[in-house]
Amino acid sequence: MKADALSPRQLFDGKMHYEIPPFQRPYVWNEEDQWAPLWADIVRVAESHVIADGAEPAVPHHFLGAVVYESKPPVVGDVTRHMVIDGQQRMTTVQLVIDAVQAVIAERGHDLLAEDLEELILNRSTAFRGKPERFKLWPSKHDRAAFAQAMDPALDWVGEHRIISAHEYFSNEARAWLTGTPDDDGNTPPGTEQARAAALSSTLRDGLYIVAINLTGHDDSQLIFETLNDRGTPLLKADLIKNWVFQQGAKAGADVEEWSETHWVDFDDDWWRAEIVQGRHQRSRIDIFVQYWLTMRLSEEVKTEQVFRVFTEHAAPYMSNRAGASQLLSEFRRDADTYRALANLPEDTAQGSFYSRVIETMGLAATSPLLLWLLSDNHKVPEKQVETALGALESWVMRRTLLRMTMKDVNKTMVSILKLLDRTPIDSAGDAVRDFLAAQRADARLWPTDDMMKAELPSLKLYGHIRQTRLRVVLEAIERNLRTEFHENVTLPAKLEIEHVMPQSWRTHWNPEPRLTPEQAADRDRRIQTLGNLTLVAKSLNGALSNRPWTDPEAAGMTPGGEVGLGKRSLLEKYSLLVLSRQLIRDHPDAWTDDDIEARAANLTDHICEVWAGPPADVVRQETIGQPSYSVPAQQQWSEAAPTNASRDSV
Repeated sequence: MKADALSPRQLFDGKMHYEIPPFQRPYVWNEEDQWAPLWADIVRVAESHVIADGAEPAVPHHFLGAVVYESKPPVVGDVTRHMVIDGQQRMTTVQLVIDAVQAVIAERGHDLLAEDLEELILNRSTAFRGKPERFKLWPSKHDRAAFAQAMDPALDWVGEHRIISAHEYFSNEARAWLTGTPDDDGNTPPGTEQARAAALSSTLRDGLYIVAINLTGHDDSQLIFETLNDRGTPLLKADLIKNWVFQQGAKAGADVEEWSETHWVDFDDDWWRAEIVQGRHQRSRIDIFVQYWLTMRLSEEVKTEQVFRVFTEHAAPYMSNRAGASQLLSEFRRDADTYRALANLPEDTAQGSFYSRVIETMGLAATSPLLLWLLSDNHKVPEKQVETALGALESWVMRRTLLRMTMKDVNKTMVSILKLLDRTPIDSAGDAVRDFLAAQRADARLWPTDDMMKAELPSLKLYGHIRQTRLRVVLEAIERNLRTEFHENVTLPAKLEIEHVMPQSWRTHWNPEPRLTPEQAADRDRRIQTLGNLTLVAKSLNGALSNRPWTDPEAAGMTPGGEVGLGKRSLLEKYSLLVLSRQLIRDHPDAWTDDDIEARAANLTDHICEVWAGPPADVVRQETIGQPSYSVPAQQQWSEAAPTNASRDSV
């Protein structure tokens, strides 16, 4: 394969038209990472020419990188068309730089130099007037309006766009350098304005080099696109997937231009491309979604580094014809819309509660493929079955979290459930999820029963072992469960704080004579971190409560927090509106003791069991070869012969 180092004059001279295909990602270069370094390189070459004054310059040229393209057969009277496979970011930027500098040079009255540069950005034939072919380069659909407006200010304003910002940046920099404006360090460009204009024009025409690789006659353009690196902004897995999908669609005779509007309409916007935290790493939302989507479709765990390969292997049979490709992408699009809407689900629904509590607060993003499966428009799971499945899974997560059981097996558990759903009728999908969880007896998958919760949770140290954000969700759920139809339907304030009723520094005011023995003190240190000693208060009240004793007589003379002489009970009575607090106030007028903590822990555990109902009672235990196993009612048993999820495999 021959690679030529070409200058902009050689790339753009004549009736040239470089097209960015619709599968390419949008323009993403920015000032800090690409524009400013590029402009500094251009100025360094231009100033070297000015200083040389006709002699051999110290910096004769600058290498910009590579561009890969395919040339189309020439047509008489038409432009010479090239499809850019890789390097569209630098090709677009070079055009923006040349156009911005050309406009400034013309503005400063250097007409001949401006005409020379104009030949590199416009095809001036009247046959192309008002058409995309009048430009030497035509970007992908997402960027076309902004590019046309940047290159032709007479066009209607299209609003803010990265391409327009790039053009403005280079215009401002070119104007400052040409007019001799000192830089931030006070350095003035060398030479006269005429010399600087000539040097800058020469640099843009002949002092920049791009390695141009023409793939005409080769069939491995996708391979090269995958392996070449762009300058500065890495390609996302989704960029590779988009390129592959649109190339396969073109081979199948599909209208890939239409796909940009129907199937890929917003994947290039900032929301999808924004990086969010996933575990210890940051990844774009679109890449995360594709990984979840593949796990959902294939019922197997897909590693981050395998996303592109797995996607192409899965999609290849469907992309061989227009009908299959269109249906696959339609299903992909619908699931993407579902994923994007997750964060806006009402929290008073099973879906919204699950997303808020399990995925966001508990940090179990590994459950996302199953949530997508249940909510997918491509599966149409009945609402009641969705509620059953998510209610069971949320209970499984919350109960295991509170009992401090491992959650390391969640990925594999979700894959097992997805495999089960592949062979389960849609109308019983939720029952299948619930009964699958109820049937687990391995420590890594056990769904704690009410008996387990009531036996273990009241005495467990929670504070300091479970994140406060997660404990807050539990206490908020208990608060809602305590409210009856007679209570006002008042929304809980955001970011209430956890308060120890008996303070952690209890030795100051909570250890009267006779003093606790060291063993008793150690037991209290454990007890005050349990569920029964925790409540919710506003941040400002939390500071006022501090380490105060329970009653007013014991708090006589105390001033910290601004409430003189009031004990914790009086402060809660005065300011707290929560039912959690009202019970403390009503039931404990004189003291808050270790026995009270234990009794309240048992009571709150009962409420937790009501909020997050445990495994169903109809899961019957059987003993086999000394090991416990569990079965479900016959009508809900699963086998390889069970009905197939036709909706999912309809492509």
